[in-house]
Amino acid sequence: MKFRTLIIGTVAAAMSFQALSWGQVGHRVTGAIAEQYLTPKTQLAISQLLFNEDLAEASTYADEMRSDPSEFWKKTASPWHYVNVFDGKAYADVAPPPEGNAVTALEMFTKQLKSKKSSLAEKQLAIRFIVHIIGDLHQPFHAGNGIDRGGNDVKLTFFWEDSNLHRVWDSGLIDRQQLSYTEWTQILSRKISEQQAKEWGELDPKVWIAESAKVRATLYPETDKLSWDYQYQNLPIVKQRLQMAGVRIAAYLNAIFE
Repeated sequence: MKFRTLIIGTVAAAMSFQALSWGQVGHRVTGAIAEQYLTPKTQLAISQLLFNEDLAEASTYADEMRSDPSEFWKKTASPWHYVNVFDGKAYADVAPPPEGNAVTALEMFTKQLKSKKSSLAEKQLAIRFIVHIIGDLHQPFHAGNGIDRGGNDVKLTFFWEDSNLHRVWDSGLIDRQQLSYTEWTQILSRKISEQQAKEWGELDPKVWIAESAKVRATLYPETDKLSWDYQYQNLPIVKQRLQMAGVRIAAYLNAIFE
């Protein structure tokens, strides 16, 4: 039987979780990869909105601001980093919660970015969230099963240090490689073929979520002591999800500005 920590709590607690996503390095990698697939028109539009801020920098803004004490960052925006999809279900089978989720936030910020009525600050926030949310939805445990808070309640050790399954996927597997985000970007970018870039240009977040939920179900370990074997089995998945997220961030922004 797969190792899982049993959780006892309210339904509300089970349906939500507090988590970062991919960590700073992972998000920057997705933003930096995306930069390489932007059309000239999109590059110009973004430069006119973000000035000297690239997508790697923009990608971490939504996590960095979670320390802001305002109600918007502490409460309102908190659910916008993930979705819950029960095992055996599709996102379309689960109604979004009243407070919203990553998909509803993506829809909202897409409209905000497109609107001629939006201020510069609103458009800047929209771009930063769009880049971040697309990255989030490619981290398998940000399409949580609605039971264990996206793997946060699955306690374990990762290379002999206390951790949890969500943290392993946010940053553990990535940081363990001791690469900067620019080194990650160089390594992953040169391995994306033209054909893959075309095939991965899917704009529907429900497709990204289905991919994440499918792979998520295979990532629960048989043991609570993870090290070399788990890394060997799953690092290729981490790499591909980062690559796909980068390509799709660009495709999504290109569609908006084109």
